[in-house]
Amino acid sequence: MNDSKFSRIIAGTMNWGVWGKNYNTFDMAKMIHCCISNNMTSFDHADIYGDYTNEADFGKALIESRIDRASIQLISKCGIQMKVAARNNSIKHYEYSKEYIIWSVEQSLKNLQTDYLDLLLLHRPSPLMQADEISAAVNSLKSDGKILDFGVSNFTPSQTALIQQKTTISYNQIEFSLTHCEAMINGSLDDMQLNNITPMSWAPLGTYFKKQDAQSNNFKKAVLILADKYGVTEDVILLSWILKHPAGVLLVIGTTDPSRINNAVKSLNVELELQEWFALWSASMGKDVP
Repeated sequence: MNDSKFSRIIAGTMNWGVWGKNYNTFDMAKMIHCCISNNMTSFDHADIYGDYTNEADFGKALIESRIDRASIQLISKCGIQMKVAARNNSIKHYEYSKEYIIWSVEQSLKNLQTDYLDLLLLHRPSPLMQADEISAAVNSLKSDGKILDFGVSNFTPSQTALIQQKTTISYNQIEFSLTHCEAMINGSLDDMQLNNITPMSWAPLGTYFKKQDAQSNNFKKAVLILADKYGVTEDVILLSWILKHPAGVLLVIGTTDPSRINNAVKSLNVELELQEWFALWSASMGKDVP
């Protein structure tokens, strides 16, 4: 499964604002151009990023960049209500009423300075979410041309099925990497293939560059062998492993380093051999595959 509406590698913008690099308008516009020059035309947002400030900063940068809106794809998420100055919340919670979803999308459109989102995702599941409410909001937003497609994020197969009984889900953005393989063995990726849902992987490099112990060092040796064989860097091997999965996973990379962006696209040209793929999975677990 592979969807052509979005670039296979998507630029995650969470760290572009005050939660990370704190780019000014000029630097953010420069990053937009860097992504597009590497054929990364899709940009992943969420209303909460930067304590509800990232989308507005990106919107200003998008105007500054003079990029044709029709040449890129904008993804955003809603549903998480944070306890921050920008919101009158006494506690972090989730909200998925029809009125709130529509209001949240309209805020995202205003902040991003666009007329539509290419994709809206529900950010995280809520025990109180109601399929009818969500369906009514999605139908209204689609009818008004404010969103082109709909999906979820961090949903289990049963949570997805609950919502999908009332409205079509096209995408599910989940955590998936060589150091976080659960979706591959708990039925999540199988369920997406069965129901024609395209997976998106956030944090596709996992903890590879963050964790250091005896087992992770052995894992790194296996990655370095293949990096040397294919003449690429370690991150390219990690991403190419995900790309080989038959679910057609789209990668959401959160780097703010242009050189890492340049590296990431090289993963599209690395086709790991079957036994190499399993060797990496085994090395990541520190044991033979089940």
